[in-house]
Formats: sequence, C-alpha cells, structure tokens
Amino acid sequence: MSNHKYWLGFSLVPEIGAKRLALLYNWFGELDKAWAATESQLSQSGLEPLPIANLINFRKSIDLSAELAKIDKAGAWLVTLEDAAYPAQLKKLADAPPVLYVKGTLIPDDERALGIVGTRKATTYGRDSAHHFARSLATHQVTVVSGLAQGIDAAAHRGALDGGGRTFAVLGSGIDRIYPREHQKMANEIAQHGAIISEFPIGTPPEARNFPRRNRIISGLSLGVLIVEAPEKSGAIITASMAAEQGRDVFAVPGNIFNAASRGTHRLIQDGAKLVMDVKDILDEFNIVHRTVQTKTATEQIAPANEQEIKILDYLSADPIYIDDLVRMSGLPVSVVSSTLTILELKGLIRSVGYMQYSLIANAL
Repeated sequence: MSNHKYWLGFSLVPEIGAKRLALLYNWFGELDKAWAATESQLSQSGLEPLPIANLINFRKSIDLSAELAKIDKAGAWLVTLEDAAYPAQLKKLADAPPVLYVKGTLIPDDERALGIVGTRKATTYGRDSAHHFARSLATHQVTVVSGLAQGIDAAAHRGALDGGGRTFAVLGSGIDRIYPREHQKMANEIAQHGAIISEFPIGTPPEARNFPRRNRIISGLSLGVLIVEAPEKSGAIITASMAAEQGRDVFAVPGNIFNAASRGTHRLIQDGAKLVMDVKDILDEFNIVHRTVQTKTATEQIAPANEQEIKILDYLSADPIYIDDLVRMSGLPVSVVSSTLTILELKGLIRSVGYMQYSLIANAL
C-alpha cells in the first residue's frame, strides 16, 4: 500500500498519463524514486518540460497520505496497474488507466464480462431487451458492465442484479459523485454485487468531456459490447467504435426501423456488428454453454392460472395495448379484464407502460 500513494500522486499530476507514467516507471524502476527525482533527473528520463514543471509544483502542495484517506473515507479502494486485482482485460489497453477507484469487489471471474449500453431515452422495448439480455447473461455467470446512466444502462444493471449476477458501473465522475443522483440506491446495490469503478479522482463532477474516456473503460473491461438502442450519434456508438478498436466483439439488437433510437444499432449491423436475437447468440461467440436456469417451481408460480388470464395474454404482445381494446377483443367485462391485468402484473408477466396501456414482458413464460 505504501507504493499506492505514488501511483495516486502521479495520476493526479496534469499532463502525466499512462504513457508518461510508464516512461518514468521504466527509467527509475520505482515510482517513489521518480516522485523524488530532481528536475535534471526527470529531464534525463525523457519527460518533457511541461509535465516536469507540473510534477515539481504539484508535489510541493499535495499530501499523498491525506489523498489516500479521502478514498478510504468514500468507502472505496485503489487498484493500480501493478496490482494483481487490476482487471486483466483492461490492462491490455495501451491507454489503460494507471489507477482505478473501486467501491465493491473485483474477482477473477469478472474477466468474463460483457458491456451493455444504449440511449438514455430508451423505449419500453429497449429497456425490456437490455434487462432480458443482462439477466440471462447473469445466470450464465457473465458480469454485466455499463455506465449507470438512465435508460438502457439502468435496465442492464437491474437485469444483472435480478438475475443474481455481478455487474460493474463505470462512472464519468469521481466515485463519490454518483450520477445521476437518483441512481444512488442502485449504485449501493451494485457495489454489493460487483463494483462501482472510476478512473477520476475523488470529487470529480460528471462533466461531459469525461464520458468518452469512461466509455473506453466499459469496453476495455469486456469481451464485447452489446448495443441495445442508440441514435446514430451517441455515446453508445462511440463505445462500439472503441470496442472495435480494442479488438472486442460488437453485438447489436435490432429495433423498430421507424424509431430514431434504433438507427445507430441498425447502422452497426450494416457495418458488421453481430445481430443478436437471443442470449445464445452471444454465449456461442464466447464458447459459453447455454443452459436452462428456470426451475419448474418458478414456472408454476408465474403460469396463467385460469382461462381469463390465458385469454388476456393471447391478446398482449411487446407492443402496448389499451385496456379498452382488450375489453373489446376479449369480450370480457371491464372489471374482469382490470383485475386480471393486475394479477398478471403482480406475476411479472406483463407491465403497465402508460395510462391504461399494457404490454407483455419478453420471455416472461
């Protein structure tokens, strides 16, 4: 841990990133020697004048022990490139972050991970798709990586948690600055079943310029990324591009051709992304054996219990339908339709998607 403070110190110095830190590490052999080096010694290492000046000025005013204490106070821990706990997939990147702030746990099994990202303005179909794929992946011990944003990201994290699996939330802010704030409760749950991860120092606000850097970590932690819904110009498409550059697989879920939220995913498919319709399409790429995980008992708990439930389910699909239309098509009294919808919703077979509108939850049965 004594060496951690020097990794932390260099990561805080402006103009000293992964490449310059590697230069110093290779030249001096130990980061504590590099931290204490004179201007002349730093110049001999090949470091340029501006980062040298930044380092000399910065180390005069910084208390590295106090900085480590801030991380501990935030309930997090620091992992560096030389630590065994540093994610192996991420370490392969040329621009891998020298340090990561982590709240939660990192385990070897997390090497089998998939990023799931998409638009913040997701449709019901998009959220259901993200949740379905994440939950299915979780039951096959695949860690789901996303960015904690609204829409697709949140649905992916929730799906992994509902599947009893692990999930990583990668932030574009300091680990003590959860964004959006309404996801604080979810972030706490993620930290108990995976990890919150950031390369940004304690106290860093969620600025727009941070998110492209965040996206490379999402793809870098993963074997591949799944884009669920994304406009042609979006952060999710940037993540897909970064994943391709990193040699990761890119998957895409097809959507409605009339919805702008699917134009980005369709463009990815045209450009060679793998179209997926089932989690097996992803598992096959990674040679992960697909297995049925739903038990008979669980099926019995959610199965339709009577003719009214069966009849209503026959008229429902992934597209929303008004209760008045269900009454008309089924021929059942409105009171029966209303009570049946309530029971089906409690069973997790359908969901309310707006005022008096309902849709079937994909693969609920």
